[in-house]
Amino acid sequence: MKAEVLKILRNAPGYVSGQSVCSALGVSRTAVWKAVSQLKEEGYEFDAVSNRGYRIVKYPDIVTEAEIMSRLDEGDIVEHVVYFDSTDSTNNQAKLYAEKGAAHGTLFVAGQQTAGRGRRGRQWVAGPDSGILMTLLLRPQIDPPAASMLTLVAAMAVAEAVSEECIGSECRIKWPNDIVAGGKKICGILTEMSAETDWVNYVVIGIGINVNTQDFPEEIRQTASSLLLEYGHRVGRSGIIASFSKHFTKHYNDFIKETSLAGMVDSYNAILANAGREVRIEDPAGGFTGRAIGIDETGALKVDRGDGIISSVIAGEVSVRGLYGYV
Repeated sequence: MKAEVLKILRNAPGYVSGQSVCSALGVSRTAVWKAVSQLKEEGYEFDAVSNRGYRIVKYPDIVTEAEIMSRLDEGDIVEHVVYFDSTDSTNNQAKLYAEKGAAHGTLFVAGQQTAGRGRRGRQWVAGPDSGILMTLLLRPQIDPPAASMLTLVAAMAVAEAVSEECIGSECRIKWPNDIVAGGKKICGILTEMSAETDWVNYVVIGIGINVNTQDFPEEIRQTASSLLLEYGHRVGRSGIIASFSKHFTKHYNDFIKETSLAGMVDSYNAILANAGREVRIEDPAGGFTGRAIGIDETGALKVDRGDGIISSVIAGEVSVRGLYGYV
């Protein structure tokens, strides 16, 4: 109910009468009043005028179910939102819910994590209510090897969402899935999967975005940053989530049709921070250096080794490091 009432008020050009909301939703005036009261308790500020109705004059920076659902477009990939004030890890919760039958398109969001994880078992550090901590549950009908490409789909969607919400700013992708601004990491993505030999049970894509974080632990201060620190102003977190959902939906639908990244290769390479740079490929089978060219339709990074050989580096198996810095 709260999400539906909030969506009507958010999208209205001016005041909306309580009766109009009642008619649109088929509920009583008491139900509308109760929803508005709950929204006030969550930090929304209203201007209420007799014979005119309600108008929202201030929105809190929260990422609750009602706030996110009220901002989504029809047909978006996100169909359900599960919100936690605090949890161990949104990826952990997504997997638990998935095992119990949670639907494709469920988004798990937390105000705070106590055991967030990044790639290769690293800890993901984030202060309470300052960043975006979310995991998207998917049940794609694809072969298991193709699931790794979804990480790049998510990275593209995050980069586009940040650029859209932080007007006049630009972020880039450090292959395969780190989002960087000012040469520092502002977002990490961790994709996990449950699958049989030829069938994907589910995929969970965990995304951590440093939005309004103002300080970082000493050990990551040189490589990590936030949208606030890079762009100089606070950013509404729910707007980024809604924009991410919109962009992810487009790229995901294209990916499912072709089971490839062909439809976004050019766009991805256009904002690839590694492109044209000398990189070090850290591979247990044998590392090497070369010049990053860009990705192909499978998401592999093409690297010119300088000896006439173009190597395809597969995400998840290696680490790519810049020779002259993080990127």
